[in-house]
Amino acid sequence: MELFVDTGPKPEEGIWEYDRYWRNQGYELIAGTDEAGRGPLAGPVVAAAVVLPREIEIPYLNDSKLLSERRREFLFSEVCEKAIAVAWCRIEPVEIDRLNIYQASRLAMMMALGNLNQPVDLVLSDAMPLPDIAFPCIPIIHGDRLSASIAAASIIAKVIRDRIMTEMDLPYPQYRFGKHKGYATQKHLQALQLYGPCDIHRRSFAPVKSWRALTDESN
Repeated sequence: MELFVDTGPKPEEGIWEYDRYWRNQGYELIAGTDEAGRGPLAGPVVAAAVVLPREIEIPYLNDSKLLSERRREFLFSEVCEKAIAVAWCRIEPVEIDRLNIYQASRLAMMMALGNLNQPVDLVLSDAMPLPDIAFPCIPIIHGDRLSASIAAASIIAKVIRDRIMTEMDLPYPQYRFGKHKGYATQKHLQALQLYGPCDIHRRSFAPVKSWRALTDESN
């Protein structure tokens, strides 16, 4: 659906103001959507969608990247308990390689919105245009720091993805995915150099792609 021009409140007015602003324009049921895992070399990208009620207070709600792991886990429970609706979706590395990470992230957001058990009036997304959905959508740059609904979605997506990557320590202990969650840390790059990519590495991402190219040349 055609995008609105973003004429909402200024950033300094607080994380709840975007949601309040658009509710005052007549959009009562607002879904925030965000993703986690665009940058890592391994694992899925996860997107979440959250619909928060009008009268709600969740202290410390913020962009998941600005929160400690302990606080994210606490807020994850708070959002799941207090939200009208919460949904999420994961896109696996093979699909990320096929689509590219931008399109995979967009698809994950659209699928998370489709998984909501609650119709919505408006979608606020973290900078991602979503023209193919049935609802009006406003992409907000740095939306996870400006909108409570997007911040809540960022927490759901981040916690779920971190849990998935921690579980990957069992089948792939040599990579220690639970520590770095698939990001290109020094330890991860050293493991990649030593063992090569595993089934959940993204073959289209530069360090993994470079390793494969060097291996092919040596053969």
